[in-house]
Amino acid sequence: MRQCLDKRVTSTTTQTEHRGFATTGSAYYPTLVAVFTGLVLISNVAATKGIAFGPIVGDWSLITDGGFIVFPLTYVIGDVLSEIYGFAATRRAIYIAFVMEAIAAFTFWLTAYLPAADFYTNQAAFEAVVKPFTQLIIAGLAGFIVGQTLNAWVLVRIKERAGEKRLWVRLIGSTVVGEFADTLVFCSIAAGAIGITSFGDFVTYVAIGWVYKTAVEAIVLPVTYRVIAFIKRREPTYGTAV
Repeated sequence: MRQCLDKRVTSTTTQTEHRGFATTGSAYYPTLVAVFTGLVLISNVAATKGIAFGPIVGDWSLITDGGFIVFPLTYVIGDVLSEIYGFAATRRAIYIAFVMEAIAAFTFWLTAYLPAADFYTNQAAFEAVVKPFTQLIIAGLAGFIVGQTLNAWVLVRIKERAGEKRLWVRLIGSTVVGEFADTLVFCSIAAGAIGITSFGDFVTYVAIGWVYKTAVEAIVLPVTYRVIAFIKRREPTYGTAV
């Protein structure tokens, strides 16, 4: 009798813990983490190039970096992870990407300072890319850990209050908060690495990055909805939030 009661208590506790979220045992979670990590690494390499569109008005230009091409997609994947697997599982994905970024930074830094072979003629060009990349990785690590953590936390907290309703509110709301924190921290450290020296250019760099990344998430919202719905239907441990 006691064993049956213990089983019922354990079952109830497990259901409570996972209500509204799936466990990470299926193939979908590691696939999302792999895509998430890859996008983070790609965007940080691309971010070594400062980009200016313009002048738009007078001598004013839109200032950004090459990371703008794919980095917003990391928040799309982060939202999918948070919505389906919860804060703890998303935080684990963030830590994995964080560690891989750190390994990339160390590898590129060490490669730049190792002696070049006689036949290798691109040492200066390699250093010109890799040395700023090391600073950008530090900026990326700081911004990434702050922004993605806030993004996941806000989304999960809204879901705990609203249940399955108003998905668009938590997707956009979490992105607005997370992207602002990420962009501000990243740009504060990275601006010098890509040649931004004036306060006006810095403000433009932050503002354009934040608005653009948030806008991308809003534009791809229908795709995010479909991806979330697809995985929810196929995750055997996903329990609908009340």
